[in-house]
Amino acid sequence: MFKGLPQLLVASLLLPALARAQAPTPSAAMALDQQGKWAEGAEAWKSITERDPNDAGAYASLGVDLSRQQKFDQASAAYRKALKLNPKLPGIRLNLGLAEFKQGRFSSAAVSLRAALAADPSSMQARTLLGMSYYGAKKFDLASQYLEPAAKADPGNAELHQMLAQSCLNAKKGDCAVEQFRLLLERSPDSASTHVLLGHALDAQGKTSEAMAEFETAAKISPKEPNIHFLLGFMHWRAQHFDEAKKEFEQELAFDPKHEQSMAYLGDIEWKDNHPQEALALLQKAIVINKDFRFAYAEMGSIYLSQRKYKEAEPVLLRAIKLDPNEPDAHYQLGRLYQATGKKEEAAKELKTVRELQAKADVSDAQRKAVESSTAKP
Repeated sequence: MFKGLPQLLVASLLLPALARAQAPTPSAAMALDQQGKWAEGAEAWKSITERDPNDAGAYASLGVDLSRQQKFDQASAAYRKALKLNPKLPGIRLNLGLAEFKQGRFSSAAVSLRAALAADPSSMQARTLLGMSYYGAKKFDLASQYLEPAAKADPGNAELHQMLAQSCLNAKKGDCAVEQFRLLLERSPDSASTHVLLGHALDAQGKTSEAMAEFETAAKISPKEPNIHFLLGFMHWRAQHFDEAKKEFEQELAFDPKHEQSMAYLGDIEWKDNHPQEALALLQKAIVINKDFRFAYAEMGSIYLSQRKYKEAEPVLLRAIKLDPNEPDAHYQLGRLYQATGKKEEAAKELKTVRELQAKADVSDAQRKAVESSTAKP
């Protein structure tokens, strides 16, 4: 058939046919996958997509092999291409959600996983991953909604229960948080960190003595547990047991000399003991360590105001307000400062803000109590 044709021309005519014969087929690519040859499999699927850019299944399989090699960014791109070609391709949204989750793209992962769960409401994998994605995105109320049934379905998964417990704690779902932390303590009663978290959950419910007991248990188990002595000190400080609070803050500073919160609250105690210079020294050290420590600025402002050092008081009070404009204490002190310096309009504005913030807090507290009352178990 090729008699008389130049040899080079014959070769050029044969090359396309030879290339087609040697090109990987889907069967060959699947065989590589079955042998665990993910890199070779990915190359085969990539070649197939180049020959047929409309093959959604090939893109999906390429994504799987890339994911197995932990090349999640490339995998996501392959899954998105498959999804665009065939939105009804089984499992594609779940795979895309998982790839996004693995990259820490939690909000993006949640979008795909919501769609995956809508397509298959019985998929516990999609439900669990969705809850974990919301947790990673710090959407704790949503996280708890999806993690709770997942945790019930997997009672032995301590990590899942821990995530649920912390989601409930951050979402201010007290009963859920307490229940989960107690379950975790049944498995690991000597976990100081879990006792601390249970203490936080109990304190949020107003169960101060029970919270204190949990913090004390944590301190006995692990005396050098970070923050534990500060937490005990804070509980005593809040109850106006200042001698006990001082001992705990000093103990925390013995373990961590740069613990700015312990410094600041010690400063407050020194001020209450009529030692303003010692108090200011501690508060100034605290803001050197943490320039955004609102409590320390507000305390310094109060001390300077009491000493009639208005020029020193004004900038630290303004700094406290800038860091959190919704706390009324610095507004009140600034209002007093303006009154003392004859700035009547500025004083009126700050004191009006104080009244508005206090009214807002009263409404929020009333709403919380109403919700608690309406949801109380009979």
